[in-house]
Amino acid sequence: MNHIRLNIDGEIESDCRPIMSDPLSYLGFKAVLAEGYTLRSFFRMLDRYNILTRINPFLPVFVEQFRSCPKSRCRVDDIDVIKLGKTVEMIGFPGDPGLEIYVTLTGYKGTETVEIKTYWMESLLDMTVKLGRLSHVIFGDRIDTFEYDTVFNLFEFIDGIAWQLSFHNMPAECRISF
Repeated sequence: MNHIRLNIDGEIESDCRPIMSDPLSYLGFKAVLAEGYTLRSFFRMLDRYNILTRINPFLPVFVEQFRSCPKSRCRVDDIDVIKLGKTVEMIGFPGDPGLEIYVTLTGYKGTETVEIKTYWMESLLDMTVKLGRLSHVIFGDRIDTFEYDTVFNLFEFIDGIAWQLSFHNMPAECRISF
């Protein structure tokens, strides 16, 4: 499988050369993250390759929010790393069995998972992002979940993060402060 490297400054590389135009032709390539890649790196990439914001309807709004965020120190002490993962879940048995495949974005403190939906995007920008594993859940039994190595192509990476952020990133006007 062809691969691309996503750098911390937002640049995408193929064969050790920066992609200067047409990043859409790389959407099916395996994404490899540079050491130190953060959520800020993700938004720098979208800012640099603006056409990629057309992948998901939430992305243009997120990029605008990103542009108004502080330039550093956007971290949460309760989280060490954010991992993008995949889940394959068998559902509907007995009855009408099916298979659901979806991407997850989860915070980790050590080996413990931390829910990130309660944090605003600007709190997470300088958090390290890593690619996680694929979890195979059989009929809702999360105790006997199997995990496998997997790959994420550029499309899954971009759309997966956008989809997950859409669940907990509301405009500042709608926030309740305590």
